[in-house]
Amino acid sequence: MNIEAAVAAQQPLVQRLLDGVAEIGRDPPGITRDAYGRGENQAQALIAGAGRALGLTASTDAGANLSLRWEGSDPSAKPILIGSHLDSVVQGGNFDGAAGVIAGIGAVAALQAAGLRPRAAIEVLALRCEEAVWFGLGLIGSRCMLARLPEGALDLPHARGGKTLAESIAACGGDPAPLRAGTPLRDPAAIGAYLELHIEQAPQLVEAGAPVAVCLANPGNLRHPFIRITGADAHTGLPHRFRRDAALAGADLALELERMWLEEEATGRPMAVTIGRFHTPAGHHSLTMVSGSFELSLDLRAYEAAHLAALEARLAEIVARVAARRGVTIELGARSAAAPGPMDPAITAGLAAAAVRCGLDAPRLNSPGSHDANNFAASGVPTGMLLVRNHNGSHNPDEAMETADLMAAIRVLAEWIAAEG
Repeated sequence: MNIEAAVAAQQPLVQRLLDGVAEIGRDPPGITRDAYGRGENQAQALIAGAGRALGLTASTDAGANLSLRWEGSDPSAKPILIGSHLDSVVQGGNFDGAAGVIAGIGAVAALQAAGLRPRAAIEVLALRCEEAVWFGLGLIGSRCMLARLPEGALDLPHARGGKTLAESIAACGGDPAPLRAGTPLRDPAAIGAYLELHIEQAPQLVEAGAPVAVCLANPGNLRHPFIRITGADAHTGLPHRFRRDAALAGADLALELERMWLEEEATGRPMAVTIGRFHTPAGHHSLTMVSGSFELSLDLRAYEAAHLAALEARLAEIVARVAARRGVTIELGARSAAAPGPMDPAITAGLAAAAVRCGLDAPRLNSPGSHDANNFAASGVPTGMLLVRNHNGSHNPDEAMETADLMAAIRVLAEWIAAEG
């Protein structure tokens, strides 16, 4: 059986797994698979069962990441890792992350059906807690694996139930001790490559009319999940010159950040600003009160480390300016960061060539999202990504990846492994 026919034969398996993780996460109107909780655990169990049915060896590491390993023909060859995540945001969509894990299973099944055994071992990874919603820090599974957890991360509380990250990891069979010691769970130098498949998060492929793209780079990000602005509560009739209005300071800050974004993009420096939380305190705000308190979150992202550093410097200037103008204090609070993820040129070229062999015109595009691939690339692992067409963005119940498009991406992945693995 050739690779094209072997991949096509895996569509029932792929669809069954997509439907299975959807059922596990069902939370109308969307999908919720909580990290280090029932949703992620049950999804891991489903994927592990599919891997074992293919003869893959299942194991978990100290971060409770799942690995499904298919031994290659050459024990000395460095393994090829194919990974993504199974957790979701709250009431998000079914495909963000999960499609990439399932693609790894589909590619291995297709290669087996075609009678092809790669020289290098293939490992399908289900990495824990990629979404920052659960601990205010994202990419946790790959951070654990590569010793990239920031100081204090293991003491962060889970958004549901309040267990610390360390307690959550231990409850899922992991071991926080080597993570506290900063010990890599995998030696990056001993990994041959890391491949990730992910739905697109802006409709670039919808626009291009193509099912698959070869990713060039993922942005890094700088995040402040709990920015606090403090002014003074006051009567609504207070004249403007006496006010220390935290809500208007928040509005000023948001508008200045957008102005910065537009200025940067006008000079050809792509980036993004996202304010996910933006509110006066619900337990205290009132129609008849000038609010002396305001909270927001901030995500800045860009494709180069130097650009991110420059944006952070501009953020500090904007904060100081708004605070002085409004007579408030602005505390940025906890900070987390993820390094940009440039893809390996040789892998990018190899994936593009595999797409051509599949008869696909695969554009080369930047991804607007940060992914676990960022941590592998930043650790020196040769890294590549494929993006799959998706009509309605991600992190919402309307994610609309077609299974046929996922199968096209799996074929490109299988072709690449057959040629390079």
